[in-house]
Amino acid sequence: MASSFKSPADTAKACVGIAALKETSPLSNLLVLSFLAGAYIAFGGLLAEVVTGGAVAGGVPVGLNKLIFGAVFPVGLMLVVIAGSELFTGNCMYMPFGLLTGKASIMGTIRNWIGSWIFNLVGALFVAYFLAVASGILTAPPWEAGALTIAKTKALGGAQFVAAGKTVTSLSWDKVFWRAIGCNWLVCLAVYLAIASDDIIGKILGIWFPIFAFVAIGFEHVVANMFFIPVGIFLGGVTWSQFFINNMIPATLGNIVGGALFVSVLYWWTYLRGADKPKAEATAEAKAK
Repeated sequence: MASSFKSPADTAKACVGIAALKETSPLSNLLVLSFLAGAYIAFGGLLAEVVTGGAVAGGVPVGLNKLIFGAVFPVGLMLVVIAGSELFTGNCMYMPFGLLTGKASIMGTIRNWIGSWIFNLVGALFVAYFLAVASGILTAPPWEAGALTIAKTKALGGAQFVAAGKTVTSLSWDKVFWRAIGCNWLVCLAVYLAIASDDIIGKILGIWFPIFAFVAIGFEHVVANMFFIPVGIFLGGVTWSQFFINNMIPATLGNIVGGALFVSVLYWWTYLRGADKPKAEATAEAKAK
């Protein structure tokens, strides 16, 4: 009976193959698929906002509120992986796999990362403004209060807050950076598990648990924040400078480290290091030893 999943080593090889495809992907495809990925993650964020709107203010324990929020948010990455799109945080894992095995170039990686980051932002802003705010979904209590709380907490920092973000404590760059590392470590593991599975149900389960974990813990995902914080901007509670300076920069850097170092580099070193050496070179090296 054929296995319905790949071994960790075969999953790493599959990531290399995906990186090679991304290296040669037309720019138009990259930009369109990046727009879609930003929108898909924003859909997950919007769903999470709606189902937990006003929960803390209404007396629901914070832990339970986080559990519900985390339980529904993974729909965004399910759409990204199964429907197909270009997500910056996932590309932080794919492209280093390609670089380390010679299947991707530095310029190709930069092109992929910059293109996916910018158009993830465009897609997330589209959903934030037109589908969340202009549609009226997040402009009425209790959802407006919940949206502002999340936006202010992420843009200004802090884990202790009340409804509508009236009390927010400072969260420094280094704390956002470390939270972003933890986030993309888990996000890229979710993608890795999805690639390991050869059936849809396995992919969904592989995605759901790690994404649920990062959201409930409170880690920082740069693309998710491209939705959450602009919603607060459109509702008048946060500024664009707070969005980019306080969150986007450290979250982006942390997400790169989390995906590239803790997933790509470590799995390449474990499973693929030296695997692409020509047989003659490997034989000569063995004799020299």
